[in-house]
Amino acid sequence: MGPLGGISAVFDLDGTLVDSEPNYYEAGRRTLAEYGVADFTWADHEAYVGISTRETVADWKRRYGLRATVGELLAVKNRHYLDIARTSVRAYPEMRAFVELLAGAGVPMAVASGSSPEAIGTILARTGLDAHLRTVVSADEVARGKPAPDVFLEAARRLGTQPARCVVLEDAAPGAAAAHAAGMRCIAIPYVAAQADAPEFATAGLLLRGGQEEFTARAAYDWLVREARAA
Repeated sequence: MGPLGGISAVFDLDGTLVDSEPNYYEAGRRTLAEYGVADFTWADHEAYVGISTRETVADWKRRYGLRATVGELLAVKNRHYLDIARTSVRAYPEMRAFVELLAGAGVPMAVASGSSPEAIGTILARTGLDAHLRTVVSADEVARGKPAPDVFLEAARRLGTQPARCVVLEDAAPGAAAAHAAGMRCIAIPYVAAQADAPEFATAGLLLRGGQEEFTARAAYDWLVREARAA
C-alpha cells in the first residue's frame, strides 16, 4: 500500500479544479437579461459561489419575481453555460498536477459538484480531466445540494470509501460546510478571497487563504501523506 493508502479524494469542480466561475457569471447574466433583469453584477454572482445551479435559479425566481419555472430557468442557464464552456474553460495547472500525482499514487478520486451532469461532463472532457476523474456526482442526483453533505456522501459511496477516509477539495464556504457535515477532511482554497475568514472554512484541515495562487500540488500531496500516516 502506498503513502496514501486508504485515502480517497473528492473534488469540487467550479472554482476548485477549473476556473469556471467567470463563465457561470456570464451565463447567469445572459439568462437574467432574457427575463428583463439587466443589472446582475459580479458581486451579485459571488453570493451564489458554491450553491448548486438549481438552487441558484430558484433563488433568482424569488428575488427577481420571475414568472418562468425553475426548470425553465435551469435549462436556459445551462444552455448558455454549455455554449460558453465548449470554447472557454481551463483547469488550474497546479490542480491538474495534483490530480495526476494522486492518479499516479493510485488514489480513488471523484468529482462532487452543484453543476448539472451535462455541464460537469463537458468541462471534464474539455479539460482532459476525465482521463482521471471518472466518478462524478451532480447535486441534481441527490436530495440536497451543498451545504448539505449529500453529494460528498454519495461520492464516498460510489468510491467504496468510508467518509472519514475522504479528503475534499473545495473553494466555497457551503462546500467546506458540506465536507464537515459529511465527516470528511477538507483542503480549502477560497475562490472569493474576502470569504477566507468565513466560519465554514475554520473547519478545514488545510486552509490556503491565498486561494489558487497559494495552492501547489506538492504541498497538498505532502499534507495528505502526513494525514494518512496520522490516521
